[in-house]
This record gives sequence, C-alpha cells and structure tokens, in this order.
Amino acid sequence: MDTSLIRTDITDHVATVTLDNAPVNAQSKDFMEELISVFDELNATPGVRAVVLTGNGKCFSAGADIKGRSKQAEWAPGEVYRHLRRAREVGFVIMEMNIPVIAAVNGPALGAGMGLAICSDIIVASTNAVFGLPEIDIGLMGGVRHTMRVFPVGLTRRMVLTGYRVPAEELYRRGLIEACVAPEALMPTAMDMARSMASKSPTAIRLAKRALNTVETMGLKDGYRFEQNLTVEMTHHPDSKEAMAAFLEKRPAVFGDDA
Repeated sequence: MDTSLIRTDITDHVATVTLDNAPVNAQSKDFMEELISVFDELNATPGVRAVVLTGNGKCFSAGADIKGRSKQAEWAPGEVYRHLRRAREVGFVIMEMNIPVIAAVNGPALGAGMGLAICSDIIVASTNAVFGLPEIDIGLMGGVRHTMRVFPVGLTRRMVLTGYRVPAEELYRRGLIEACVAPEALMPTAMDMARSMASKSPTAIRLAKRALNTVETMGLKDGYRFEQNLTVEMTHHPDSKEAMAAFLEKRPAVFGDDA
C-alpha cells in the first residue's frame, strides 16, 4: 500500500496498521484519505483475518489537525462538507470492516483519535493512555454519538461538557475496555487477541462481525432471527464441517482463506 502517514504490516493473517504522522498523529485531510484507503484495501485482501490499529510514538492520535482547521476560511467552496464527510467515513470504514479491528491505544486518544478507538471492535490500552473529547476547549463539537454508543451517558456528558480526560485504568475498572496493561505489554496483548481471532474460520468471523454490526440497532426478536439466519448460512459452508470435525477429533481446525 502506497501511503506515507499510515504504515501497514501483515503477518500470520493479522494486519498491523500504525498511525505514523509525527508528533501526535493528527488527522489531516491526507491522513484521513490514507486511512480510509488502507482499511478498504485490507477489507478486500485475502488472508487478512484481523486488524490491530495503533499509533507510533507516545500518542495514539491527538485528533483533528487543528493547524489545518485554523485555515478553514481559506478553503474552497464545499471543502468544509467534503472534510466532514471524510471525518465520518474514517470511523465508519473501521466499523464496517468485514473483519475485527482491535485498537491498541498506546497513548492519548483525543477527539477524532478517540473516535478511531471507539469505532474499533475491541479496545486495549496501555497505562499511558487517556481518552478525551477536548472539543469544548478549542471551539469545536463532535464525538458525542459515537461515545454514547460505548460509554455511559453520565461519563459521556462529563467528557463532552468539561473536557475530562479519562485514564485507561478508569475505563478498565468500569469494564469499558478489555485490557489496561504496561506499555511494553500492549502490542503482545493485542496481537495475542488478534491471533486468536485469526485462528477461527474466516467465514465465521465475517458472519459474526456482520451480526454484531447489524443487530445492535435491531429489536430483540428481529435481531435473534437475523443471527439464526446467519447460523443456517454458516452450516452450509465447508468451514462449519471442518470446525465440528476438529472439535470431535480434538485437533486444531484447518481453514482456507476466503477471497
């Protein structure tokens, strides 16, 4: 992938996507477009079964490129709306992946940076990480709806209205992220989780991700019926027979890659 602000490595069916826009991985126009392109390509790459998203340096992502936003008055007509569309799609391209995304948050995840983590399937963080929505302090708005999908209402309101930065330890204590570990243990923790996902049937993982994304906004009965229909679809796939045979024979299952 020909990118300069996002680095990608694929090993053992796991793609590691590293935000690499020093010093704080601020999200400029080019950054957003590269990130969208990377995730679209990974979504269509055979053999990729899980993604780990992390940041280079001491910061996961400090959010929007404020220096670029300060020149908004100079933007061409319509560019504001194009920029807002890019900002939306950065989150949705992660959420809509057919494969799971683990955010390995190595440092501050602020504003749009926190949005990248929130839009991932699972968040693990180092003890250096903090999560915040500082828009109230810099004359902007954003992040409320995505945050309310994951965080409690009271905590979300505190973050939005005061700019409170939540330490990773607090989020882990509240059960809102899956791990809070020492910095040196962050990537091993994320990679162990990703490899566990990558060992499963690629078809089953994709159907499970589709179920998770779809039933979240459905009623109980409709959501359960949707899951049951996916179960029927899965039972017709060779991976289902291989998984059952491996279970009965007490051996690791061997799955082929889906295109």
